[in-house]
Amino acid sequence: MNRVALAAPGPAALQAGLEVAAEGGNAVDAAIAASLAAMSTEPGVVSLMGGAFVNVWLAGEDPVVIDGNVEMPGRGLDPSAFGHGVRQVPTTYGGGVTIGAGHAAVANSGAVQALSAARDRFGTVPWRRLVEPSARICREGYRIGAAAALYLGIVRDTLFGYDPEAHALVTGADGGPLEPGETSLNVDLADILDLLAAQGASLFTTGAVGRVLVEDMAANGGLITAADLTAYEPIVREPTIRTVGTWTIALNPPPSVGGPMLAAMLGQLARHEDWTWTEVIEIQRRVLAYRLSVHDRSRDLDADGHALLEAVERHGLAGLPTSASTAHVSAVDEHGNACAITMSCGYGAGMVVPGTGILLNNALGEPELNRLGIHAVPPGTRLASNMAPTTGRSSAGTALAVGSPGADRITTALMQVLGRGLLRGDDLQHSIDAPRLHVSFPEDGSPRVEHEPSDDIAAAVEASGLPSHRFPGPHMYFGGVGAAVLGPDGLVAAGDARREGSVGVSP
Repeated sequence: MNRVALAAPGPAALQAGLEVAAEGGNAVDAAIAASLAAMSTEPGVVSLMGGAFVNVWLAGEDPVVIDGNVEMPGRGLDPSAFGHGVRQVPTTYGGGVTIGAGHAAVANSGAVQALSAARDRFGTVPWRRLVEPSARICREGYRIGAAAALYLGIVRDTLFGYDPEAHALVTGADGGPLEPGETSLNVDLADILDLLAAQGASLFTTGAVGRVLVEDMAANGGLITAADLTAYEPIVREPTIRTVGTWTIALNPPPSVGGPMLAAMLGQLARHEDWTWTEVIEIQRRVLAYRLSVHDRSRDLDADGHALLEAVERHGLAGLPTSASTAHVSAVDEHGNACAITMSCGYGAGMVVPGTGILLNNALGEPELNRLGIHAVPPGTRLASNMAPTTGRSSAGTALAVGSPGADRITTALMQVLGRGLLRGDDLQHSIDAPRLHVSFPEDGSPRVEHEPSDDIAAAVEASGLPSHRFPGPHMYFGGVGAAVLGPDGLVAAGDARREGSVGVSP
């Protein structure tokens, strides 16, 4: 038995992770099992056919990030196959988001491959035992969370109505929308998970699921080819390391966008002995405006990411060049091993891999990830990502794993939570529960402050002179931070009520 503190996006994921920990699994094993369960039981939010980043910091070793993000497909296709075929679906989600859907919106996925690579390198429990809880939960039934129900209630017919198999997965027993707390089954996916447990990640590349996916893509104008599936490899990267107070933190490195943005924000916040909301607004405004002008239109995210980190490290904000759906799991065990996994499938493409119960991603149809246009980057290019799973260690020996879903609010949510916890020494749960703000850039490109109720935030917003929108209460718009820590009080996990986070510590 290995004691593990675990923060997961829902009860099914928490159950799977704690079950594996009770069998002797370490923090990495528990986080992988929880992530597989989340991707199997959060329809419309995440999927096994999405991307993921795995941040691992084992006790006594250097931290590592395994990049399993989605990439541009289309190896071997004629140039005429690109630049079209994405169906536009207007929605009222998030104040009005247009979703690019259909087969041509599906990117080559790497989440399962990344989790498998992490298990091979850092895990102690056999792969099959990490998958088996998800298969059982899909077969016996899982509770639909409020976040999934809210999203599916908006897009069930417009996005998923074109594929009867997909539509059935996101429809309640009474033929209407899935309701929060309703029990749902996915027997087809349970059968696939049984195969995944026995055959490993190759099931999704050279195996039966991969073959069905390629055939379906070829028949419906999709871009994923057999060459894409066999060429995909998770990439082991050296994380970006930063000092924040008495902590050393390991962040998702370039070519991700989320990690460098969070590094820049936290680095600036750490320059202030006792930061204020005025400083939070200014830091977000400057860093996110830079992102909008450079990173969102970058053709070389790796180079631009390192340029940002170097410029801000040397010159502060003055050095800045002027040019939807995620889930997160955090785990720390009693030995000080930390693992943070963030995964995403975008808003969903509206269909399944036929006969499998696996919903497909729409990463090629997400406007914020494709500012250069539809299918504008070469096959094999990793797409932009906001995901920022983070691990850390303090001078006192405390170990931390933390992260959040929330698109471009991932970095601003983590900036504020870590700013409280690491710089001010606030309690972990209080740091997560406290009100947040986010500087957004609507279509006209002018900054606006979105914020939760707080007199101090309101005063800082008024002083900034920026337009603002005040939410009536804590809201899932501002992310759903999950954290686990081994510290003076032992193992502690903290979740975010904004996303119904589930937390627990194995016995």
